[in-house]
Amino acid sequence: MRFVSWKKDGTQGLALRRGKDLVRLEGFDMLGLLRAGKEGLERAAAQAATAPVLDLNGLEYLPPIGDPPKIVCVGMNYQDHADENKLPPQEYPTFFVRFTSSLLGHEQPMPRPHISDTLDFEGELAVIIGKPGRYITKEQALEHVWGYALFNDGSVREFQGRGKQWTLGKNFDRTGGFGPELITADELPPGGRGLHLETRLNGTVVQSANTSDLIFDIPTLISRLSEAASLEIGDVIVTGTPAGIGFFRKPPLYMKPGDVCEVEIEGLGILRNPIADEA
Repeated sequence: MRFVSWKKDGTQGLALRRGKDLVRLEGFDMLGLLRAGKEGLERAAAQAATAPVLDLNGLEYLPPIGDPPKIVCVGMNYQDHADENKLPPQEYPTFFVRFTSSLLGHEQPMPRPHISDTLDFEGELAVIIGKPGRYITKEQALEHVWGYALFNDGSVREFQGRGKQWTLGKNFDRTGGFGPELITADELPPGGRGLHLETRLNGTVVQSANTSDLIFDIPTLISRLSEAASLEIGDVIVTGTPAGIGFFRKPPLYMKPGDVCEVEIEGLGILRNPIADEA
């Protein structure tokens, strides 16, 4: 099943994809649906069978989960990206966090901040937690996955490199593209493995990889993260980006106003964001 959070004419809601159409669900929001578990999915499916088709004219895609409890990202989780950064082999995942204020939806303009021109792209697979837990084993980890989504971890490199932590450069307002759909885990291979990932800037491929190339796969990420923090329903884990980022290109290739960045992963669709100057 595939769900979209939307806004139109001052109203927000949740839709489910039915073939080529999005049908409007009543009485649901995405986080509430996740917390309702299997019963929530059954109620959504029953309602969707007769739900009205949503008119897409004037519809705005929202981040699928607008206020996730946690957004945890993983750095350097593809070997080719670690190699271009000249890093030694990693023994443990590198985790960092994003704020909810950094999220934006499909087709929404990603603002290049007026204080920097180093806005970079990072196409990634995001995992959505649907079952809480702590000290989760790798063998149990996929039982905690509700589904998947696309993510563009827009990074302001100038600020990312100003300190020993990446937090500032990863949390400029509305630089984390997220969506357009949240897709239940049963629609994809276990652990999201074997999926082609591609990032395009103005139609030119700038990143190309396969999710099987993750250094630390999704069960490992869930297990390691849950050693420190209890995972909650609605948590988002952004699993890392492959080689090809603009920072390491000669000359560097950064996103600028007028550009369009697309992230596509096999089976998940396309996340598209135009780039605009910050207001």
